[in-house]
Amino acid sequence: MKISLDLTVLKYLLPTLLLLGSGTMSAQNINSVGMKMIRIESGQFQMGCTDGDYDEKPVHAVVISSPFYLSSTEVTNLQYERFRPEHRLMRGMQHTSYSDNDPVVYVSWDDAMAYCNWLSQQEGKLYRLPTEAEWEYACRAGTTTYYSTGNYLPDIYRKGNANGDADGFWPGVPDPLKTAPNLTVAQTPPNPWGLYDMHGNVEEWCYDWYGPYRSGKQIDPAGCTDGDFKVSRGGSHTTEFGTTLTNANPQKRMDLRFLSSSNRMGSIRDDRNWLVGFRVAQGNPINELNRIVNNAKPLNQSNVKQNKPNLTLLPKDYKKGAPYFQGPIPYVIPPKAPADTAIPFYYHNHVPSITEMPNGDLMAIWYNTLRESGRELKYVASRKRYGTAIWEPASLFFDAPDRNDHGGLIWWNGNDTIFHFNGLSAGNTWYYLALIMRYSTDNGANWSKPVFIDPQHRFQNMPIASMIRDKNGRLIFTCDAVPGGEGGSIVWISADGGKTWRKPAEGKASPDFKEGTTGAWIAGIHAPIVECPDGSLLSFGRGNNINGLQPRSVSTDGGETWSYSQSDFPAISSGQRCTLQRLPSGDIFFASFDSFLKIKNSKGEEKVVSGLYAALSVDGGKSFSFRRLITNEDKPGIYNGWGWQHEFEMSAVKAEPKGYVTSTVTRNGLIHLISSGNEYIFNEEWIKTPQK
Repeated sequence: MKISLDLTVLKYLLPTLLLLGSGTMSAQNINSVGMKMIRIESGQFQMGCTDGDYDEKPVHAVVISSPFYLSSTEVTNLQYERFRPEHRLMRGMQHTSYSDNDPVVYVSWDDAMAYCNWLSQQEGKLYRLPTEAEWEYACRAGTTTYYSTGNYLPDIYRKGNANGDADGFWPGVPDPLKTAPNLTVAQTPPNPWGLYDMHGNVEEWCYDWYGPYRSGKQIDPAGCTDGDFKVSRGGSHTTEFGTTLTNANPQKRMDLRFLSSSNRMGSIRDDRNWLVGFRVAQGNPINELNRIVNNAKPLNQSNVKQNKPNLTLLPKDYKKGAPYFQGPIPYVIPPKAPADTAIPFYYHNHVPSITEMPNGDLMAIWYNTLRESGRELKYVASRKRYGTAIWEPASLFFDAPDRNDHGGLIWWNGNDTIFHFNGLSAGNTWYYLALIMRYSTDNGANWSKPVFIDPQHRFQNMPIASMIRDKNGRLIFTCDAVPGGEGGSIVWISADGGKTWRKPAEGKASPDFKEGTTGAWIAGIHAPIVECPDGSLLSFGRGNNINGLQPRSVSTDGGETWSYSQSDFPAISSGQRCTLQRLPSGDIFFASFDSFLKIKNSKGEEKVVSGLYAALSVDGGKSFSFRRLITNEDKPGIYNGWGWQHEFEMSAVKAEPKGYVTSTVTRNGLIHLISSGNEYIFNEEWIKTPQK
């Protein structure tokens, strides 16, 4: 083998060369598919990182009690295709992994396990995925630094990786107009134990279910007994190299080193994407008795009542036939100062969804992050228990580790099931999302495992907080059709209660959103939907404005096709989202934003007001004759709107200027609207009543 005299490479090869010279290099053998298997001796190490991500703590001692073998490289296309030749058709997808000796990608955790089982049968030896502890032990190779190269990872290991900051944005895929990163295995220096590509190249599936670390010394840990996500390790090409996340309220600093020895990632076990592959271990069976039961539950899933009280009761100060209004009521309540290992709470809270529960509780979910494109983005939730007036502090709702979980929807079907839909990124950003679904039949105390509605990471899979059941019993919700500021929305439809789903827009071209035209998409992004009394579907979106006004889309064939026209609502812009609801009376409620809304007060005087407003249609959605500002005239002041606005002024003529609003109607007929940080409660009579 010819060794280059490149001094940069030689510098980081030195530890390996010294080990070779001293005779302490691990033994190795070549198996039947050409893998070099490196013997990893038993030993002890400190697992985790004291100044890493929250899930890398607490640092704890781990004993690997028996030697095992680990493949020196990730499983390659050629090696995997001995098992599944048809996988060759997936080479080059997303401009990655073309050659025989590139790591295989687009393999699920179950695919990786199946390969291990096949290889075991081929050789009569036990092949398996390494445990998370075995992987970190082998990656560190006796080092205690962030990387096996020290506290700095040389540029030679970075393949399309960018150094990021809190404003960074990376699409997470190689640019097809530039040279794709070279992923061929074993092209960078190995670690001191002879293992290649442990930092970057592609992520690697591990055996374990993802869960919190325990403190104290552990022998051959094997993760949790169950979970939603399987662990992956090592980071990949086009992953942000490192990010320092800071914000002043609350105080939090986090150094995310996505390619480090201790960093933890994970995804749904049947996720297949261009960032994740695997390497195999060979040795003793995993001791299943070493797996732990994780009984910890977030606050929103704790002490959930299952009884059904009289859910038509109205507030004590409610008078039948009289206007009623409450708000703003904060629902974004930061948790109390968290422990070092608790999930951090950030200042950017946005994109909410709300539903009533069968037991009368209200549940709001929203994403919490520092960067909308960041891997730290997760969904949190707050519960408003039936009979109480305040929301509980935020707690974790859904978080695929180090994935951008963009776009959430929670909805009760009015019977026994609460649905949760979410986008799942392959890495960062909302550009390339798969679409998952979970459900609960016990008021959100427990949730099913997430399953894919659409496993492809692509456009049209970011849920919008709007869902209906139409007169034919079909479930319908919307997703953004594109990741940009305009371009339309699409609908997903289930005719069997959520078992299977289809989207009429599949394969259809983007329409020309002009007055009088039709297409398979809704005009505008972030589009809510409602079924009108005549059975037609009505929607308003953001962007794709018609004659400078918010576009109106109507479908008379159940969402298969939509016709476009201008509405009489002003166009909305960045940081704003509208909402629609069919009320028990059959009237249609709409809320949006206007910086120059003309209304008449109770004295008949015309006033100009601005911000969040409510509108009401009493003619089946044809016109919206009632409009008023959603503001508490009796409690002017400065309020926190979170999202993109934070503090705003509320008065008789000013309401929230921005926010992603959504709403639900409870069984007592009250409308509960939430913005990016506040709840407003009112009835239909209040919308019809002029302001003071």
